Amino acid sequence: MNKIPSTISLGIRRGGLEIRQFSRQRESVVFTLLFPVILLVIFGSVFTDTIAPNVTFSQYFVAGMIASGLVNTGFQALAITIPLERDFGALKRLRGTPMPASSYFIGKAILVSVSMVIQILMLLGFGTIFFGVDMPTDINKWITFTWLTLLGSACSTALGIAFSIVPKSGRGASAVVSPIVIILQFFSGVFLIYTQLPSWMQQFAALFPLKWLTQGMRSVFLPDSFATQEVAKSWENGKTFLILLVWLVVGIFFSVRKFKWDRD
Repeated sequence: MNKIPSTISLGIRRGGLEIRQFSRQRESVVFTLLFPVILLVIFGSVFTDTIAPNVTFSQYFVAGMIASGLVNTGFQALAITIPLERDFGALKRLRGTPMPASSYFIGKAILVSVSMVIQILMLLGFGTIFFGVDMPTDINKWITFTWLTLLGSACSTALGIAFSIVPKSGRGASAVVSPIVIILQFFSGVFLIYTQLPSWMQQFAALFPLKWLTQGMRSVFLPDSFATQEVAKSWENGKTFLILLVWLVVGIFFSVRKFKWDRD
């Protein structure tokens, strides 16, 4: 008697299929994986100043781009592609199969994780070779980097799936999602130094995960002395963990309760 595949097993298989489908979409691969590197090359070449002792703008920017990459590969990509899949009827067909909904979500999470690992390696590689970005030497910073990446990816994935119900159609999804991400990137200190932004922008950005992800990544890639340059004069990693965890719970709740398999 054949053993029925488990939810996790089906999710892993679904993840492999998601990766293969993604790799066939050349435009999506280039935009998702290479776009952050292109931005690093542009900003790193234009802004060569030192913004603090032993901190170049490239060092600051790499931290922000890694955090932003978590949002791009998770929230933005899923909130755009899932409505397209819904329009094409792919989700309706999946719903008619024995595969549990959770396996579909696991597959998306695997795609986000693989994309993020590739993107991080490319950013760190280009940053180190061409812009002199220094890698952390303290093991505790790498531990912080690990939980930030894992929690940030999970949070971004859950919120992307949850937000996919907002666009009315797949064709208009990019017009709804992309401006939100771009605004949050500017407000959260990805492209600009966070403490130099107007206070109302800082307060607005503090409501969302990206601000805390960028601050957390700065705690990894910038010297501890830079913490005094932050708004709270410290890295606030404990607070970052709690806020990301809250957003993860919110994302999971709406993903499970409100997800749409078919167009209204």
